[in-house]
Amino acid sequence: MAVSLRDSNVQKLREHDYDVLIVGGGINGAVAAASLAGCGVRVALIDRGDFACGVSSNSSNLAWGGIKYLETHEYLLVNKLCRSRNRLMRAYPSTVKEIRFFTTIARGFRFPPWFIFLGSVVYWVMGRFVTRAPRYISPASLERAEPVINSSNAAGGLEYSDCYLYDNDARFVFNFIRKSLNYGCIAANYVESLGAKREGDHWLTSARDAVSGDSFDIRAKVLINACGPQVDMQNEATGETTEYRHLFSKGVHLIVDQITDNERVLTFFASDGRLFFLIPMGPKTCIGTTDTEVESPEVAVTDEDRDFILANANALLDLDPPLSRASIIAERVGVRPLAVRGQDVAADWVALSRKHVIEVDEASRHLSIFGGKLTDCLNVGDEVAAHVRRLGIELPAPNHRWYGEPGPDLRAEFMLQARLMDLDSLTAASSSEPLSERFWRRYGESAFGLLERIREDESCAELLIENAEYTRCEIELAARREMIVKLEDFMRRRSKIELVVRRDEYKHAPGLREACEILFGEHAEARLREYLAS
Repeated sequence: MAVSLRDSNVQKLREHDYDVLIVGGGINGAVAAASLAGCGVRVALIDRGDFACGVSSNSSNLAWGGIKYLETHEYLLVNKLCRSRNRLMRAYPSTVKEIRFFTTIARGFRFPPWFIFLGSVVYWVMGRFVTRAPRYISPASLERAEPVINSSNAAGGLEYSDCYLYDNDARFVFNFIRKSLNYGCIAANYVESLGAKREGDHWLTSARDAVSGDSFDIRAKVLINACGPQVDMQNEATGETTEYRHLFSKGVHLIVDQITDNERVLTFFASDGRLFFLIPMGPKTCIGTTDTEVESPEVAVTDEDRDFILANANALLDLDPPLSRASIIAERVGVRPLAVRGQDVAADWVALSRKHVIEVDEASRHLSIFGGKLTDCLNVGDEVAAHVRRLGIELPAPNHRWYGEPGPDLRAEFMLQARLMDLDSLTAASSSEPLSERFWRRYGESAFGLLERIREDESCAELLIENAEYTRCEIELAARREMIVKLEDFMRRRSKIELVVRRDEYKHAPGLREACEILFGEHAEARLREYLAS
């Protein structure tokens, strides 16, 4: 049996020395790997679980400029995030797309609607007019524009633009991992760092392969802690002391059947005064989020979380019947790591922003990445490369553009080939989006290989699981190139099947068993049982 990409990479982690080892495969680690590998640095990356299995797979799927930070007068941060959002839009036009936010302001809110509308105009200006202009909405116009809204207590509203991820956040993160692999990065999931120590001019990181149970050491000149909410714990295991630390805010989203077919985000202020969204997710709607201070990054959805979200949704919308716990298709929970300065300093965690901080220990050649959000990810990648260069690591290709989807000429060539083979007619329609568009957005230049596979065998364009929007050839590609160790890796992170299809609808589907056989071969039955028991 051929050695898998993951197993091959684990072996290389044992055998070679690296310029940089990154611990953590969320958005910060993924962009650091892509940036450094794209500049020619010899990079390795490990994650104790799957790539993007933590915060980076539990976001609101929004790439936004942080309009809420205007209230705390963080104008420089908003300006930076707007520029970052615009950069993402240019770099990923098939993935990061403009979407309208339809905001309702209740009577008695702390600011009148006209004042919030002026804030949205300022936000539009700070966004360099890249998006459509905001507009004010009178109370009488609210319900006509969006009948599902309960406008009985509305003082007015507004509509403005920001961006969202057309696919799920974890897929977006994994594509940076995949990009780094293309540049020569040696990345492996389910490899845990047990701590590290400095020996001479190298870091020696003790690692454990969670699949085989084997332990081994990884040698690297520079060590980057990109463990997200676990940054502080990883630094403690490594013996690093830092000026910054994390506070944590728990965010919960519930996914239900589509509430409105208008492709825009409905925005309210919840009963506790914080932002509350209804976000389109294909044929479903994602509702939330909560914002609860917690002591630990290990969190779960509670009945209190569910009831808070459902009660606010039912109060803000005219739904018949109202939402109940039985309406929930899937749940997402994660913590937002909020960077604070000082180890014993009290902080107003509600007012804290998601800005990132990269703390560098030049003597030991160690970086810790605190905080951060998806919108600002390209800046994180650039800054990490600059810091590593200052630590004495050569960047053979310092000006290489390490991010972004392929250019318009390659896209046009792909679409021509797809049209000539009549690709979009080969799969039963499960969404309004053509298959060719979906292939290109998810896989970029690798989508040409999917066309070739379908030319060989048209059955490869068939959907394996009803309503799942994943074809047989995509699952074959995932088996070869996406380091899927557990079925959950595919169902929740490489795809969003688990988020938009009820478990009862797919757990006995023949296509799920076939997908397991493609992904895991002789281990298919064991992986399926493991998944269904979880």
